[in-house]
Amino acid sequence: MNLLKKAYVYTENYRNNLIISYFAVIFSTIFYLLISQVIRISIDILSHNIEAKNGIITSFLRQIINRENFLESLLISSVLIVTLTIIRGVFTFLRSIHSNVAAEGIAKSLRDKLYGHISKLNYEYHIKASTGDTIQRCTSDINTVRRFLALQSTELFNSIFMFILVVILMFNMNVKMTFIGIVLMPIIVIYSYYFSKKVHFLFTEVDESEANLSTALEENISGVRVVRAFGMQAYEIEKFDLKNKDLKEKIFKLINYIGNYWSISSLIALTQNAVVLIFGAFMVVDGKLTLGTLVAFTLLVNQMLFPIRQVGRILGDMSKAKVSIGRIEEILDEEAENYDEGITDHEFKGYIEFKNVNFSYDKRPILKNISFTIKPNEKIAILGTTGSGKSTLMYLLTRLYSNYTGTITLDGIDIKKFNKHYIRKNIGLILQEPFLFAKTIQENISVARPDADFKEIELAADISSVHSGILEFDKGYETLVGEKGVSLSGGQKQRISIARKVLTDAKVIIFDDSLSAVDIETDMNIRNNLKNFKKDATTILISHRISTLKEADKILVLENGEITAMGDHNDLLKISSLYKKINDIQKNQSA
Repeated sequence: MNLLKKAYVYTENYRNNLIISYFAVIFSTIFYLLISQVIRISIDILSHNIEAKNGIITSFLRQIINRENFLESLLISSVLIVTLTIIRGVFTFLRSIHSNVAAEGIAKSLRDKLYGHISKLNYEYHIKASTGDTIQRCTSDINTVRRFLALQSTELFNSIFMFILVVILMFNMNVKMTFIGIVLMPIIVIYSYYFSKKVHFLFTEVDESEANLSTALEENISGVRVVRAFGMQAYEIEKFDLKNKDLKEKIFKLINYIGNYWSISSLIALTQNAVVLIFGAFMVVDGKLTLGTLVAFTLLVNQMLFPIRQVGRILGDMSKAKVSIGRIEEILDEEAENYDEGITDHEFKGYIEFKNVNFSYDKRPILKNISFTIKPNEKIAILGTTGSGKSTLMYLLTRLYSNYTGTITLDGIDIKKFNKHYIRKNIGLILQEPFLFAKTIQENISVARPDADFKEIELAADISSVHSGILEFDKGYETLVGEKGVSLSGGQKQRISIARKVLTDAKVIIFDDSLSAVDIETDMNIRNNLKNFKKDATTILISHRISTLKEADKILVLENGEITAMGDHNDLLKISSLYKKINDIQKNQSA
């Protein structure tokens, strides 16, 4: 129940709606029971078989129903029943309106909270988390919680309240018939309890299978080019089909179990009705029960057993809601990055120092005893084999990773003392595989500075050597790039990503192999343009191209997470076998 207590917090802004819903449930139930009593007493009056008990309803009906005029009395009773039904319908409508207002409000609040929290989670979480599973939690799981908190909770209240009032009314009408009417109730209660336990496990299986299917679908759509390039369609279709089949089987298993529950519980309820009718008929014949009371008992037994069966279903839904709340809380319990604390008013000069920095990921050493300095306006380059830790160095510098040992300083101040937004504003990281939104080219360039005017956007594109290419599109800067920039080439996406950073005031620009998809001539043009436009910026180049690296003031060679050599191009040709080997290979390829 702890998870449900946590979920109660989500209803904070909509409790008035829920309270109105609960009151509407109370009055709706009362009017339903009034209808059953009007039917009972009307039948007894018209059949000249009214019991000695004389309540308010009986006295009222005796005054308006004329035993001598059957049709008139029947019409009056019918009008009264219809009137009570309409009034009950009004309360049912109020319950529905306010429940749904609360439901949609809770869903929106929860989506906002979850999305806001996810956007603040650290980089390590996003590496480990499955995108498909996260989407599942933000959509399907929130919808499950929404339904339970605002809709099924009122159903649960309705079922409990209805059961209590019906039992009280039945005891008030006839004690013996009441005991006959509840003889099979323990069987339904026990069956409903075990149903809720089993269905909780089945809902968990379905949720996990849905998450796996969502992940597979997201991977296939995102990697459609790779799938087609390697002719993997058949393999991926088979893999998707297996996950889809697994989900279908688990859903069928769940549906069958729920179907069996309703079938068996309906059989028990019908048996209970039969018992009431048989015993009631004998009591009517013996004069121990009126016909109206028997009819009322038949109606009320259904209304007594139905809430119990409903509770079984709602407990099953509660089990599903608990699973969903648990999955949502798993994300909300993840520690978010703090963007409010830290230095924000420092005038960044660009002096960077790594001192004895070590970093491990999942207990695997990635960087070992890294020490180097970068002076303001200096251009440095980093060369290394795949997996040597080049990108990780930059992730540490931009505070995407924080669990390292040693110190990293900016202008002599530990980077952990700076505000993370400030760090990322002043250090522009351009990735090898940039992410583009499904918007226009202009919107993608200006994403870092939405207030930039069109001339600034054009200038940024021109510096990034992509302006002329953009103009070749029919709609120019208004061209939609598609999801993740699918309509653009790799080189165009990289250059648009560079244009984004040109628009910012970053004091340090990091190219993390972000020119790998452009030709050498374009690479040189972009670097020359940036040199002239960002004269006071410090530049860090990560690349495998010696032609890109050799103009740097200082080059670091990384091997297995360690700096094995440091110097300029000529120095490294003499002291680094890896650097010389790569240089010779690339020379031979270009010859």
